[in-house]
Amino acid sequence: MAAEPATDQGDGLPDEAAARRYLAILAEGGRIPVASVTDADRPAIDQLLTIGLVMANPIDAAYLAVSPRSVGDRLGADMRSRAARLLQNADRLPDALAGLARAYDAMPREADQSRPTVYLEGRDRIRHRIAELVSDCKEELLTAQPGPRPPSSLELARPQDSAFVGRGGKLRTIYQPMVLGEPMTVEYAAELTALGAGFRLLDEPYQRMIIVDRRCAVIPAADDHSRAVLLSDPAAVAFLVACFERDWARADLVQWHQVDARQVTRSVSDRVGRLLATGLTQRGVASRLGLSERTVAGHISRLRERYGAQTLFQLGWLMRGSRRD
Repeated sequence: MAAEPATDQGDGLPDEAAARRYLAILAEGGRIPVASVTDADRPAIDQLLTIGLVMANPIDAAYLAVSPRSVGDRLGADMRSRAARLLQNADRLPDALAGLARAYDAMPREADQSRPTVYLEGRDRIRHRIAELVSDCKEELLTAQPGPRPPSSLELARPQDSAFVGRGGKLRTIYQPMVLGEPMTVEYAAELTALGAGFRLLDEPYQRMIIVDRRCAVIPAADDHSRAVLLSDPAAVAFLVACFERDWARADLVQWHQVDARQVTRSVSDRVGRLLATGLTQRGVASRLGLSERTVAGHISRLRERYGAQTLFQLGWLMRGSRRD
């Protein structure tokens, strides 16, 4: 008795290797012994069995070719049936989730129209509230991100932002040039740009902010980002949107898919050195570039080795000729 094909048949289309194997079976008269199938052929045979273009005959220990027309008719009917069920489920989905949606809307929030300004304490609480706001975003997400983005932050944002842009949402982000030396950020920006998002670079200080649907915004309330302010006052949000649009107009376009982050790392060190040459301290450089003092210290260590400098004063003196402000 012939074996039944697997139930999960994908789109019913064989890949190139499976199609070649099917043609080879036809060339053998539509039948090949099971024992003649090599390990290299096994994936193609398994795919043909799954689709139904080949069936196993255990009595003769052979594989037999099946007419593509009959397979197409059967799979087409199955696909139309599944599509109809999916459409029915899609129509029922809003009602099925209505109770959960009401519970979500009723959940206590950090801010509403009666509390247009709310302070958020602690990085975990800030991240959680931002994630909630972004998940509720329907049309537009504007973000200004000075300084580097931690890998953990990108891992969290990547699927959420991709899904948002994929369903038609507008996403624009402003970075500082140092992110060109961060492979994960460059890869993230290239991927989202291909989906329709916008990312630009602004080589000057600006305020960190996240603006959701132009109805609320989050800005820092402490230098170490351990405290933030959630604003829903329309005038305050409109002011922040105007600040973002001003910075966006001045920011530079980037061909993200062409950026080699490894080649950019040295340019970040050079910027650290040029700022040291202006007389800024290590802390001042960190603040100016939006980097941590530890990161700046690492760049300074490499610059000292390159220039043979023993002190920050000596390093600044040696690099003063390369200043380009």
